[in-house]
Amino acid sequence: MKYWEDFKVGEVIELGSCAITEAEVLTFARKYDPQPFHTDPEAARRSIFGGLIASGWHTCALLMRLSVDAARRDGVAATGSPGLDSCRWLKPVRPGDVLTGRTEVLETWPSRSKPIGFTRRRNELINQHGEVVVAVVGITMYERRPAAAA
Repeated sequence: MKYWEDFKVGEVIELGSCAITEAEVLTFARKYDPQPFHTDPEAARRSIFGGLIASGWHTCALLMRLSVDAARRDGVAATGSPGLDSCRWLKPVRPGDVLTGRTEVLETWPSRSKPIGFTRRRNELINQHGEVVVAVVGITMYERRPAAAA
C-alpha cells in the first residue's frame, strides 16, 4: 500500500493512456455539455474549431478515470479530494486522439486533526503529438501510514 508518507515532491507518476472515439464525444456532450461543437459534427466543422471536439469536462472525466485506475493499480490509499486550484483546457481534444496522463507531486503536508495527509499535484493529459491538452492542479487526501507499519 502506498501511503501519504510515500509521496515525494517532484515525483512524476504515469497514469496510463486512453483513446477517444467520436461516439464517446457525442454521448458525453449530448448528456452533459450540449454545445454544437461537441454534439453536431456538421456544426462543429463550421465552428472556430473546424471539427468535433470533446467537452473540457469530458477530458477532466478521462483524467479522473486514469487517476483512479492508476491508484488501484499502484495500491494507493487515497481518501478523496477537497477540490481543485485550477483547471485549464489548453488544446482541443478530437476523436481519434490518444491521451496519456501523468501527475507530478508539487507539495505535501499532514493534516493537523486527522490521520491523513495532503498532496497538491499537477495532473495533465498529453495527446499523441506531445501537447498538453488539459492541466489540473488539485489536492488529494491520503491515509497516513499506520503506526504499527511505520
